[in-house]
Amino acid sequence: MVKADLADTFVKPVPLYAKVKQAIIEKIYTGEWKPHDRVPSEAELVKQFNCSRMTANRALRELTAEGFLFRLQGVGSFVSEPKGQSALFEIHSIADEITSRDHRHNCKVLKLSEVNANMTQAAEFNIAIDTPIYHSIIVHYENDVPVQIEDRYVNAQAAPEYLRQDFSRQTAHDYLSQVAPLTEGEHIVEAVAGDARSCRLLQIEENTPCLLISRRTWSKEYIVSSAKLLFPGHRYKLKGHFSS
Repeated sequence: MVKADLADTFVKPVPLYAKVKQAIIEKIYTGEWKPHDRVPSEAELVKQFNCSRMTANRALRELTAEGFLFRLQGVGSFVSEPKGQSALFEIHSIADEITSRDHRHNCKVLKLSEVNANMTQAAEFNIAIDTPIYHSIIVHYENDVPVQIEDRYVNAQAAPEYLRQDFSRQTAHDYLSQVAPLTEGEHIVEAVAGDARSCRLLQIEENTPCLLISRRTWSKEYIVSSAKLLFPGHRYKLKGHFSS
């Protein structure tokens, strides 16, 4: 388990522009501000946060660059339309999916550590910036062929023993399902081009089309996990089942 040193136990000062950004991101994540809603102007942010015009401008400029907002010259800033998403009706362990095909599952744990939540992660988990959370990166294999990169952040309050687990024996999904049973989940599905590192781990050529599933899960009042699951596009397909 990676332990924070003594200096990390004290709250680090957060720049004012970052606080402005977090406040806007939280309103977007909670749905208070919906796509195409106009967000406060620089002048309105200056008054609300008692900050400089330069601080407000930087917050809006960075949120636009990160895709949260779009700006219309002479009109203002607006909440961006989210990328296309698809509801998946069931959440399964990838190990179970693989064994159900009578294939062999194994995985490699590339990272398992404690980190301090940045602004985006704090908004995703509805926690304060710099709150300790857990981070794991795991590559899953089907018959020794890599089929998924699992990049997961976990709420330490919901799963305090997460870093002590051997995820080569039990998947993170299965462990979290035991200690923080799923009560709610959301998926965002995107088609992306794999970057150099991801393609190397998946043993595919750079810029090969991939499927990215961004998943958040809840257990009662806790947001337990935020994971990005990357699959080679030609090795994976989505299947949903529903009834009327």
